Amino acid sequence: MMGNDGRDCKEEKRLKILSPHYYAICAMGGMFSAGTTHLAITPLDVLKVNMQVNPAKYNSIFSGFSILLREQGPSALWRGWGGKFFGYGAQGGCKFGLYEYFKRLYLDLLPHQNRSAIYFLSSASAQVIADIALCPFEAVKVRVQTEPKFGKGLMDGFPRLYATDGLSGFYRGLVPLWSRNLPFSVLMFSTFEHTVDVLYRDVIQRRKEDCSRAQQLGVTCLAGYAAGAIGTVISNPADNIVASLYNKKADNVMQAVKKIGLVNLFTRSLPIRITIVGPVITMQWLFYDTIKMLTGLPTSGGADSYLEEAVSAG
Repeated sequence: MMGNDGRDCKEEKRLKILSPHYYAICAMGGMFSAGTTHLAITPLDVLKVNMQVNPAKYNSIFSGFSILLREQGPSALWRGWGGKFFGYGAQGGCKFGLYEYFKRLYLDLLPHQNRSAIYFLSSASAQVIADIALCPFEAVKVRVQTEPKFGKGLMDGFPRLYATDGLSGFYRGLVPLWSRNLPFSVLMFSTFEHTVDVLYRDVIQRRKEDCSRAQQLGVTCLAGYAAGAIGTVISNPADNIVASLYNKKADNVMQAVKKIGLVNLFTRSLPIRITIVGPVITMQWLFYDTIKMLTGLPTSGGADSYLEEAVSAG
């Protein structure tokens, strides 16, 4: 009797992971986790963008905040919050939901491929679509944050940008956005997945199913921070290029690289990005896995055994 119950439970978990309901929960979890965490760090993002666009004026974190508060008031720190919440919410929903979908798809199409390749392909495929969703919001957000007279937010920013730059203005930074976010996403998901495996196999030395909820979420936080830190360093040059293009400091990528300088591409705004991205990615994974756990789904990473069994069973 116990054996039949165990098989039924396992079969139910397989069906959950194969169902549209599973991908919908992942998408909603990604939307909530990304939107709320990015909203929370809007003041740091405002400073980061201004440091990238006007490094001579905003040359450090503390002096930069002082200048913003003195010249524009406290409300300036929350400029672009709508772009952060709705834009990164849309991106997060696509990124997390489609990552799970593509992971199953590529496991089905490439059953003998190693896991790293599956993670790379899945995260890259999801990120391409996610950035198309994000790009219009990002274009308005950056202009609102760096040009106080441009607009107050999305409601007046969208029509203003369309009137001045046309439809192409919303996607001016799409290619640089891909060049920033694709390496970040590939490294983030791959680092997260492998870190989770290492923590369970070599540190805790127990299967995830045998660990408490608190232990599972602790693993999620550690793996999330490692993923965010590595991805930040790799994506920093493209992040500076995106800010330069959106603010018309350069007409194309090569001109932006020449104006910023090779060393500055890697170092400009890096400390504040590390301050922002590490905790943000950690909180995103924590919120995301908490939502999955509360809906009866396994936490991320180390759940591939269920996925592989489900694919082979299908």
